[in-house]
Amino acid sequence: MSTPAPQPAYRFDARPLTDPVDRAAVKAWNDEVARRGGGPGWGQGCLVAFMIAFCAIFVLTGLAMLPLMMTVMGGTPELMPALFVPFMFLAVPTVMIVLLLRGVLRGRNDTGYRLDRFARANGMSFLPQAEDPRLPGMIFNRGSDRRAHLRVRGQRPRFVEFANYRYTTGSGKEQTTHRWGYVAIHLDTPLPHIVLDALGNNSVFGTNLPITFDKDQRLSLEGDFDQHFALYCPQGYERDALYLFTPDIMARFIDHVGQLDVEIVDDWLFLYTRRDVSTLDPATWAWLFSVVSALMDKLTQWGRWRDERLAAEAAAAGRAPQPDPGAIAPVDPTAPPLPFAPPQAMVTPPPIALAPRGVAAPGQRLRRGWSWATVIVGVGVLAWFLINVVGVVGVMFR
Repeated sequence: MSTPAPQPAYRFDARPLTDPVDRAAVKAWNDEVARRGGGPGWGQGCLVAFMIAFCAIFVLTGLAMLPLMMTVMGGTPELMPALFVPFMFLAVPTVMIVLLLRGVLRGRNDTGYRLDRFARANGMSFLPQAEDPRLPGMIFNRGSDRRAHLRVRGQRPRFVEFANYRYTTGSGKEQTTHRWGYVAIHLDTPLPHIVLDALGNNSVFGTNLPITFDKDQRLSLEGDFDQHFALYCPQGYERDALYLFTPDIMARFIDHVGQLDVEIVDDWLFLYTRRDVSTLDPATWAWLFSVVSALMDKLTQWGRWRDERLAAEAAAAGRAPQPDPGAIAPVDPTAPPLPFAPPQAMVTPPPIALAPRGVAAPGQRLRRGWSWATVIVGVGVLAWFLINVVGVVGVMFR
């Protein structure tokens, strides 16, 4: 009797991402999303408005040129082909706008429809977009026009969301759109603010993260962990970081999260990347599912951590510590497990702790620092200012 092949720790059905789709079903799905208020976002609306305005300008230009051309030609047969010039101003932008609108809307419809089917096939749900998501990570609450889109989320055994995110900084010619992909995992308890800056995705100018942290907060860990990540934790929480990042957890991060930046803040763990994570690429989803699967059972260990400083602060203030329920929202008990759920035998409830859940004020946020790019720009501005001041003073005393 042959031995059955071992089953994977999670199921993964990528067929909805690539299977042919029924155009009528796609249109019906899009109509339903639009009816519920999940249609094209502000950015797509601006793009469509701009294209319509662009086309209208060329149409009006062509119409204005037509009588002028007829007057100049005076009905000369040899010059009649020049009448096609105004019509080119009408036809070219019209064809362009039709093709671009068809491509934008068809791509959006196909992507959303496929991701919705993919999410359902893997025990998750799909939400088209969210304006200004209220999450505590470093990429959120920055700039303007903040939007998370193509969100795929699951609820069991813990809340996980995969999404693409963008925001805009600056204005006019200096305006820049920043694009990120993120995985948000809800934890069992608030933890100290810890950042793992992946060294493999940094540039020659340093970190690719939007925030630079004070170098005094960098903690060196054992083994070759420092060759893969720069870990930052609040001063005074070094022992807590060592408790959280045991050798087995460090090994999981090295093996599976080496190209992702990590942030632990409040009761969330975020994985960041500069590319989209919610895509139609099965290989990207397989990679992300393997990352979450590798971390899922280890995150349960973190639920046992408690900040003893909170109990000390409560005792100093003469009040009894109050436990924090630490839940983000009611979880649907009928929701199917996530496709990367660990075996049930590996999930054990954390023991009851005397200290309340939460993090004392010194451990809630890291101190920010200065990047080399900022220093170089500052030195350049200072040098320019001094050169101009010396020049003006020299002219005055000649």
